[in-house]
Amino acid sequence: MYSGIQVFAAPRTHNAPLTSNLTEEQRKQLCGLLENAELTLLYKASVHGYQASAFHQRCDRQGPTLLVAYNYSGYVFGGYTSVDYAQSGQQIIDDKAFLFSVHGGAPLCIYVNSGNYARSDDAGGPNFGQQLYFCYNNQATVYNQILNKYMGVKFNAFNFSPATLYGNDTQLSECEVYKVEQNPQVSAEEKPWRNVLWTADRRLQLMKMIRNHTPLMTSVSRVKILMIGPVGAGKSSFFNSINSIFMGRITSKAMSGSAGTSLTTQFRTYPVKDGREKKPLPFVLCDTMGLEEQSGAGLDIEDINSILQGHVPDRYKFNPTAPFQPDEQKASRPASLQEKIHCVVYVIDATKISLMSDKLQEKLASIRRKVNSLGIAQIILMTKVDEACPLVEKDLQSLYLSSYIKSKVQEVSSRLGVPVSCVLPVKNYSQELELELNCDVLLLTALQQMLNFADDYLDDAGHE
Repeated sequence: MYSGIQVFAAPRTHNAPLTSNLTEEQRKQLCGLLENAELTLLYKASVHGYQASAFHQRCDRQGPTLLVAYNYSGYVFGGYTSVDYAQSGQQIIDDKAFLFSVHGGAPLCIYVNSGNYARSDDAGGPNFGQQLYFCYNNQATVYNQILNKYMGVKFNAFNFSPATLYGNDTQLSECEVYKVEQNPQVSAEEKPWRNVLWTADRRLQLMKMIRNHTPLMTSVSRVKILMIGPVGAGKSSFFNSINSIFMGRITSKAMSGSAGTSLTTQFRTYPVKDGREKKPLPFVLCDTMGLEEQSGAGLDIEDINSILQGHVPDRYKFNPTAPFQPDEQKASRPASLQEKIHCVVYVIDATKISLMSDKLQEKLASIRRKVNSLGIAQIILMTKVDEACPLVEKDLQSLYLSSYIKSKVQEVSSRLGVPVSCVLPVKNYSQELELELNCDVLLLTALQQMLNFADDYLDDAGHE
């Protein structure tokens, strides 16, 4: 069974970014209730308004939907209906409807009582069982109608306690509605869509090729590879993973983690040494501050331009509110080819591709245009493939048999405007204590391709 819900932002004309408030853990919990599901974010009250008309404009005739509400007590709760909203004025029978609540531990799920109406299909806001009303009276509130005692429990569509479902906190901080579609793409293909040799001999061969790599230009002793990507995508983890392979043990030289803001605050150039001989390998991985969608936060695009041109020194501390300014002496002379970046790698989390906001996508597009103008080779490193697909989580060798991963490769290729052949799925070392053959083969294959692409750039630079 597929164990991760993918959330896509629906097309819209509103200027504000439409992004999901669900955390990765909350999505996984909801997955247990919806099984193979793909969620498309249709409506977000903070963006479209809490009015019933705004809800119906976005959500009518969209098929099965999941409503997710958030209150100030930290409860994430709502309901699922398999029947379209259509303002028909009818009472809806839906034996698949349920209410849910996520508030620590396992999610609570309450199915509709048999023979009861699951909801009213009217022009008002979303409701369940004529008991629980969301965006009540066009306000950021939830309302639980207390039924008269004489009606008896058997007439209640849903048996729940407001204290358990939402902590008796009726004030909503957000309300979202998702279109729910079964995901047919999570399956194994008969033939791999890329061929990989998952053998120890292949790992040794790749390590030998990388050790013996000589940049095409004699003036360049080591290839400089720049890692760019959103916070938490795995830039620093990729360096740690490559360093681990050549050291022959798990290492953690670069700071990595899952903080909400970038853990990398400096421009760092990380040479990698061969563990046996301590000889520097012919490449340097350059780590940057994480990209963030809001202005005045994360890596500035002007800083990236300075890095590409070879002006930013190692350990320069980024200032999100003021781009790097080279001193007059350095600015007056162009950097040497050795100092410039030879390959740019966009590090993208496979589980977050569909959650990418318009602002972040625009930021990446403007960076890509600048990189294109300089003729620098570009690659997408698609990380966390094991978290994105259960087939891959079970067996990393299923990576190129997974039609779902194939669809993610195609999606990120389309979103960033980079050819599919330049999208390289990998799994970084994060929780492991020992090296693993399949991880190594993927990581080394990606690194070898980066060196090849850098050679293409240096070849062009040599002709110029």
